[in-house]
Amino acid sequence: MGSLADPGELDSVSPPPSFDEFQRQTSLMTSCTLLWKELSDHFTSLEQDILKKSESLKSKIQTLDSQTKQSLQVLEHRETSMNETLSIALQKVVENKKAAILALNDGLEQPEVDDSNGLLLKLKSFCVKMDSTSFWKFLIVKKKDLDSLRVEIPKALEECVDPPRFVLETISSVFPEDKRENERNNDLGWACVLMLESLIPVMMDPVLGNERKLVTPSVKDKANEIAEIWKKSLDERGGIENVKTPDVHTFLQHLVTFGVVKDEDFDLYRKLVVGSAWRKQMPKLAISLGLGDKMPEMIEELISRGQQVDAVHFTYEVGLADKFPPVPLLKAFLKDAKKAAAAILEDPNNSGRAAHFAAKKEQSAIRSVLKCIEEYKLEAEFPPDNLKKQLEQLEKPRNNEKKRSPAAVPANKRTRASNNGPMPPAKAGRSTNAYVSSFPIRSPPHTQYPAAVPAFVRSPQHTQYPAAVPAYAAPPAIYGSRSPPYPYSPEAAPYPGTPVNYSPYGGYGNGMAPAYQQAYYR
Repeated sequence: MGSLADPGELDSVSPPPSFDEFQRQTSLMTSCTLLWKELSDHFTSLEQDILKKSESLKSKIQTLDSQTKQSLQVLEHRETSMNETLSIALQKVVENKKAAILALNDGLEQPEVDDSNGLLLKLKSFCVKMDSTSFWKFLIVKKKDLDSLRVEIPKALEECVDPPRFVLETISSVFPEDKRENERNNDLGWACVLMLESLIPVMMDPVLGNERKLVTPSVKDKANEIAEIWKKSLDERGGIENVKTPDVHTFLQHLVTFGVVKDEDFDLYRKLVVGSAWRKQMPKLAISLGLGDKMPEMIEELISRGQQVDAVHFTYEVGLADKFPPVPLLKAFLKDAKKAAAAILEDPNNSGRAAHFAAKKEQSAIRSVLKCIEEYKLEAEFPPDNLKKQLEQLEKPRNNEKKRSPAAVPANKRTRASNNGPMPPAKAGRSTNAYVSSFPIRSPPHTQYPAAVPAFVRSPQHTQYPAAVPAYAAPPAIYGSRSPPYPYSPEAAPYPGTPVNYSPYGGYGNGMAPAYQQAYYR
């Protein structure tokens, strides 16, 4: 029989675990626990994200289903209303056609235009007969009745058999290209814009309203063709930078009225709007053209160009007054105007009327800011009292100049070199051929003139005389060195090359545009 093992021998074979081993195992357990907790938190976070995304997806699906349902209802309503719309439109066309035939056969007398009712009857008489040429000739001489025309033209256009075609034919002599030969300097953009704006309510669907415009495919194709012709003529007009603002306004209003806006031309529209931003209608036109997303960029561009007042108008149109606070912009605009006025005064090349020009520039800026404060109710943030006082101070020299009597005017007239006698008065030789310019007149070059020479041309700033003075004969004396000898003749023609019938901005004779130009309807 074998003997039992000695307990001492067992102890020597398997010694007890050490403390280091215990710490190692403890650390391993801790690491596993932390890793398990980290993995558990990660999967819990993933689960929560999935739940949130699932709920968001469900909400979007519900919104999409709701929008789809609404869109289907709108489409169904548009489809079901088509018969009713066509029936109403056809009935109206038949009535207008009968009225036109009756008017042509009876030869109705032209109504007298003595009030708003007479103006409406006159406009209707052209629209009933679709006489676009006579309508245009009548319209362009009635600019003084602009407010009445804006009310009555939409009513008159309803009498047309085809109002959109009538409007396109009416403005075709000047848009998209000016086909006039002798009157191109006469801006008729106001009439084109008026016609296009007046057409919008006439084209509305009688059932759906402004959601659908009643325009035939052929007319819409014609409107699209006209827009393409205008765009191609930009190079002939000198590019986007040199195109006239009335032409830009007419083009953009044409796009909005006939709904021929193109996504690929958004950059062109943006440049045109920014270039003519001082027009009152431009912010609304920009929204109608689909430029709402680009408004912040356009506002920043206007601010960088020193057109802070225009930027304020755009800001309020799209509701970005919080992002572009108006008061700092208006103050910056006034500061820039003062700097520009100071630069005019400091420029040694400016004439003696530099102070007048500088004052006019600052006055125009203050008036623009005051109007902006009043329009957007900014009196609490920007009290206008100080601005009004500044405006009164700037206007005082002008008022004093108006009150000065003719006899008290200093002898700032040109004098003869021989006997220091005064030159002939401004009205002495006024005749049908005489040209009185509001611009400063430059002395002609020192050359010998033939017997028939121009008449004296005087600025309106000189003293007004109570009665006309007879023409002066050519004196034997020699004139000062600054001007050659002129025999005075009331029948002589103005200097060659002198612009005729040109009215400077504001009538002040400086040839400079005001700091803030006004829109047609502003």
